[in-house]
Amino acid sequence: MVRNISLLVVLSVLTLSEVQAGWGNGGGQGQIAESLTTVEAEHLQWLREEEKVSRDVYDLLYQHWGLYVSSNIAAAEQRHMDSVLMQLQRYSLVDPALQAGLFSNQELQALYESLMLQGTTSEMDALHTGALIEEVDMQDLHEMIASTDNSGLISLYEKLLCGSRNHLRAFVSQIESRGMVYQAQVMDQEAVDLIVDSPMERRCGRRYR
Repeated sequence: MVRNISLLVVLSVLTLSEVQAGWGNGGGQGQIAESLTTVEAEHLQWLREEEKVSRDVYDLLYQHWGLYVSSNIAAAEQRHMDSVLMQLQRYSLVDPALQAGLFSNQELQALYESLMLQGTTSEMDALHTGALIEEVDMQDLHEMIASTDNSGLISLYEKLLCGSRNHLRAFVSQIESRGMVYQAQVMDQEAVDLIVDSPMERRCGRRYR
């Protein structure tokens, strides 16, 4: 799937079904490797690099603007990447992650470059870019949950969803502290409002400034 998203400029935000097949097969937590479906394997490998997109963008936006919210959430995204890597290793799947700013999946490479272009336009654009990333991540994670009955994978996806809700809250708080009302970019406005109007979820980790 490809989402065309307007965030002052049009970004091509790429989602799950465009992951290329053939990255390997494995199994969910508590299952043998052969029992993991091709879709589940693709999702894990996509997710590893999608979390890397988030980390790399946030790291560079912090360097560009000095926004501590970006630095703090980049650290959280590294923990998310590590959680996904554990699943890849458990089921002998190839880790597609490369060095910072480089991606095995060329569609995610293009996404990273588009997000960086947008996020370096202005400080406010950087905050909106962060919020956009979290909205897209949540949509993808919901799709992943709907595509599996593997309890181990579902547990991982739910953990990452919880983190993304906190990250969205953090970015929206920064946007609204600057006098703007946040408008949902890819999710339903009602769903976004429900998240940002509720408190941080402590079980996902630290709070973000």
